[in-house]
Amino acid sequence: MSGIDPVTLAVLKGRLEQIADEMDATLYRSAFNPIIAEARDACHGLYHPVTGATLVQGTNGLPIFVGAMAFAVKAVIDKVEREGGLEPGDTFLFNDPYDGGTHLNDFRLVRPIFRDDRLYCWLASVGHWLDIGGNVPGGFNAQATESFQEGVRFPPVKLIRAGLMNEDIVAILSANARVPVSNFGDLNGQLNALDLGERRLTELLDEYGDATVATAFDAFSDRAEAMMRAAVSALPDGTYSFEDYLDNDGITDHRLTIALDLTVAGDVMTLDFSRSSAPCAGPLNIAYSTAVACCYVALKHVFTDVPANAGCLRPITFVIPSTTLLGVKAPKPVGGYTETILRVIGVVFGALAKADPSRATAGPFGTINALSLAGHRPDGSRWVMFSFFGGGLGGNPESDGLNHANNPISTATIPPAEILEAAYPVMFTQWALRPDSAGAGTHRGGVGAIYEIESLTDADVFLLGERGRFAPFGVSGGLPASLNKFFWQTDKGEFSPPMASKVANVKIRAGQRVRLESPGGGGWGDPLQRDPQRVARDVRLGYVNSETAARDYGVVVMENGELDESATVALRKGAAA
Repeated sequence: MSGIDPVTLAVLKGRLEQIADEMDATLYRSAFNPIIAEARDACHGLYHPVTGATLVQGTNGLPIFVGAMAFAVKAVIDKVEREGGLEPGDTFLFNDPYDGGTHLNDFRLVRPIFRDDRLYCWLASVGHWLDIGGNVPGGFNAQATESFQEGVRFPPVKLIRAGLMNEDIVAILSANARVPVSNFGDLNGQLNALDLGERRLTELLDEYGDATVATAFDAFSDRAEAMMRAAVSALPDGTYSFEDYLDNDGITDHRLTIALDLTVAGDVMTLDFSRSSAPCAGPLNIAYSTAVACCYVALKHVFTDVPANAGCLRPITFVIPSTTLLGVKAPKPVGGYTETILRVIGVVFGALAKADPSRATAGPFGTINALSLAGHRPDGSRWVMFSFFGGGLGGNPESDGLNHANNPISTATIPPAEILEAAYPVMFTQWALRPDSAGAGTHRGGVGAIYEIESLTDADVFLLGERGRFAPFGVSGGLPASLNKFFWQTDKGEFSPPMASKVANVKIRAGQRVRLESPGGGGWGDPLQRDPQRVARDVRLGYVNSETAARDYGVVVMENGELDESATVALRKGAAA
């Protein structure tokens, strides 16, 4: 296939992935912002010099970024083709969500790598900066109706020209952030990661030769394509349809539909989202590149053996019209893209479950619950806390879903309570698993979580979430999970959002609390087929209460937590009848 012996090819694969991994680690260890440093909301990779296609990604970077970064690099390539002037030492910066980005907080740095005065490939870094202006601290404005209300938008610009930093751009970035020191630290962390990646790649190319490594790049992509074609060929030909819903767009309280018609024909697959809702007024829209990226993530979850590079998308055709909320142009708001891509990933899971029930995975909790608290410390300095939170993953043919996990869009970790408490004037008064939040099934979903946060200063509160009205779905006879819930305290009592999962400009006083109760995952398979001893264990662990065990599983658990076998047999016999 490649002209390179298999051992050398395997060594090069490992060495190249290690470069991206080391870039990831460099940023994680140097970023100022806990969302990068702790939650790992970042990614690095190597990209094709002409097409921008993904050549190599790290094993720790955010998968959704990997898919989108190919479009980001292509945006820089197109700029260079229009304007020229590319030279060694250049680095481009941008956050344009309509041209290879995701939302305005995600800043991309793209650098050309030259060999003997010839462009060899591109290195790229992306990380989520804490704040970039807009109406809402942290950027997740649930009431935005255009991108100008979400922050400052940068097209691809040369941050560094032939090794010389453009300080004017840095000044503009600093002037448009509530927390400029945090952003400046993250920027320098990304630049350090690119510097390290360039050194490591140069060392590798000097050792193995430019031609050998370029041949390996081609071999990696060809292998990924062949494996994806084989995986698609194993599915029955046909069209499989699935749809799910978003609560609302934050502006109008009407559901939004994400609909997929997935067609398998031999070794090719078409993902057609034409039946999805039209672009919406609020921030639940996404751009075409983002939609493709989350399909890439979904397919990688299902076909786990396929290598992660651009080759795996060659057998896939995407139909994502601009007449839907999945292919919008500027200035449609896109700040809540995380919620929409989770629903896209879910409908890909749902459609593939119909094509191959043996791969069926129930719906994950399906919201990042983007929560921002912001205020002023006693010394007058500004603080902005943004974080995302976990929930339950869906049951599957082999096991229960994970409890308190992160969403399928990422390998990120949920920022620890200790880190958030150290960085901001907040105190977590509860961080616990949420009983009875999982969908029942032969393999139940994972349980969600409860987070209660007390602000130690007066604060403004903003939430952009989902699953407040449409629960994570079950498959193969499994039941749906619980709904998402959010509450905040006031002098007049406790309140929840009229829009179910979205709220802005809520004010709380020092000592008052907000509480998130995240969904679990959907269940897989008939709950009456679950081993009664496993149900009894779930009751003892507090995942399920005894009433739910009887109602959903037909299992009777005694007060001491032990299974009542005879009562269970009778109850299940009656349920089956």
